[in-house]
Amino acid sequence: MAKRLSLDLVEISPKAKPPVCKVVDYSKFAYQLKKKKKIQKANTVKTVIKEIRFGPNTEQHDFNFKLNHAIKFLQDGAKVKAYVFFKGRSIIFKDNGEKLLLKFALEIEEYGIVEQMPALEGKRMIMIIKPIKK
Repeated sequence: MAKRLSLDLVEISPKAKPPVCKVVDYSKFAYQLKKKKKIQKANTVKTVIKEIRFGPNTEQHDFNFKLNHAIKFLQDGAKVKAYVFFKGRSIIFKDNGEKLLLKFALEIEEYGIVEQMPALEGKRMIMIIKPIKK
């Protein structure tokens, strides 16, 4: 039937019982599939993650400066990955790092929700904050 119409026989679902086939112009079919995938890819939401780095003994002015940047990132719709980097022997101050991140979470709670609580991963204590949906 496909040869008579000078078209192609395309197998749509080979695992179905019986297999599903369609008589179509294959080049047009392939073009439409490609176009559909491109539209789906364009409609996907791209997640942007911005990083804020603290030291275990970050002072108040630096903390406020970085807090303002984080608020701006959250208002723009990006996730914020705040982390405390422990260098050398400063790992003994990991409780300071956790307090700092929890204080950061409290200050930023009207702009974002904590997605991941502070967790120590190697020399970093990481916390992830996602923006509040409007």
